[in-house]
Amino acid sequence: MVDPYEILKVPKTASPEEIKAAYRKLAKKNHPDLNPGNKEAEKKFKLVANAYDLIGTPDAKGKFDRGETNAQKQHSYEEQVRQDQGRKRPSYQNTQQGGGRYTSSYGENMGEDDLFSSIFGKTNRGFDSNGPDEMYHLEVEFLEAALGGEKMITLPSGKKLQVKIPSGIHEGKKLKFKGLGGPSKGNGVAGDAFVQISIKASENFKREGNDIISELPISFFEAISGTEIEVATIYGNVMMKIPQGMTSGSRLRIRNKGVGGSVETRGNHVVVLKVVMPKEPTQEFRDAVAGLTDRFNYNPRVSV
Repeated sequence: MVDPYEILKVPKTASPEEIKAAYRKLAKKNHPDLNPGNKEAEKKFKLVANAYDLIGTPDAKGKFDRGETNAQKQHSYEEQVRQDQGRKRPSYQNTQQGGGRYTSSYGENMGEDDLFSSIFGKTNRGFDSNGPDEMYHLEVEFLEAALGGEKMITLPSGKKLQVKIPSGIHEGKKLKFKGLGGPSKGNGVAGDAFVQISIKASENFKREGNDIISELPISFFEAISGTEIEVATIYGNVMMKIPQGMTSGSRLRIRNKGVGGSVETRGNHVVVLKVVMPKEPTQEFRDAVAGLTDRFNYNPRVSV
């Protein structure tokens, strides 16, 4: 069984952020779109995608570390079967006291395929099996995840797929495309394709639930006197009134400018104020502040 930690080149103690960073680096290096016709790169890309699927989220990593994934259970079962087959088992005829009526049919050298063939009159050459599922990890911009969009991707199998990204999608969400995975054998059905979403961080916005959070620097004078400032939201710029007497950390809300479906159910845009002093105050500025301090000094550490 493949070791996802070895494939992603991270220790078992790696954090989700370290695993994600390692996956992004290797996925980008071996992506089929960047290595057209390179079968070795395509093979590595599939391994990297599968490894990230096994340990890419805390929940998945926990299941893998505890040996609870389907692949690990199947591996454990197959290993047990191999061990059992390695032991010398008594033939059916040895279990018949004095020789039973099946002794000539179930000899010691009869294999499992022969056994099933003798019972059902066929071998497993006509076996039908469903196609394997395919996993693709798609990294989208913050605004694409918040507002929705469409992306054309190339699956590990080489298939092209148009992916519609729902507005407000969360990190790690998997989109399912039925029947677009690996091909089946015989009369089986094709596997499904899963596209797992990874969201790039934004320099300007953060997300808390369905709310969008941004930070707004204001001057000492704007904080005292109040003002009206143009604020960037994911839907464009809006004017926002800053009340008098604001302090750093004050949070102001712009209604229905967050993420979500209809305007009525949409989250809000929350603006966190940050009072900023001048980087290099002039002597004149310092003298003016000193004069104000003598006249209007107060102790902010004393509750009113």
